[in-house]
Amino acid sequence: MGVYEVKSRKGLIRVQCVSSEGVIKNIRITGDFFIYPEDSLWLLEEGLKGFKISSIDGLEKALRELINNRGIELVGSTPRDFAEAIYCACMNNCGE
Repeated sequence: MGVYEVKSRKGLIRVQCVSSEGVIKNIRITGDFFIYPEDSLWLLEEGLKGFKISSIDGLEKALRELINNRGIELVGSTPRDFAEAIYCACMNNCGE
């Protein structure tokens, strides 16, 4: 399982991810960021299961679609912040 944290403008995004060959098998997103409606975080997690990660840009695009299609609002963080945390956790590949 990979774990990664990203500090966004208004909070910390922490992702725990299990993936196989770039496909998200299980994902848990936690932190002190703001998302509305508050119980919509599981919609992102469920929407990402089975997603094949090819790049941070592709992941960001998929997140934007999920967010827009499900009426989710992020306050103080961006889909790019989430994409970076998810990519790094799932792919275990962020040069630090």
